[in-house]
Amino acid sequence: MTKRPRRNHSPAFKAKVALDALKGEETIVELSQRYQVHPNLITEWKKQLLEHAADVFSKDRGTDQGPDIKELHAKIGRLAMENDFLSGALGRIAGPGAKK
Repeated sequence: MTKRPRRNHSPAFKAKVALDALKGEETIVELSQRYQVHPNLITEWKKQLLEHAADVFSKDRGTDQGPDIKELHAKIGRLAMENDFLSGALGRIAGPGAKK
């Protein structure tokens, strides 16, 4: 008996299979034959979908969307201002022969 190589399924594929399982139009065994995955995987994906379905509608989803652009622009502005100030201060302290 030859072993099949391990497959990594995309989240979209898992969601599609789990939604089909939730519809109940086909049995888990029929779905496993159609999508060529083990019935235990379908059951696990269905369980995960049901557990995390409320997260789709939660209001605090913004944390997963990455850094806030306005906040990053403000930080860049502050750092640029600090650099300008410090380079000017270095010029006054060290005199004309100092390296910048």
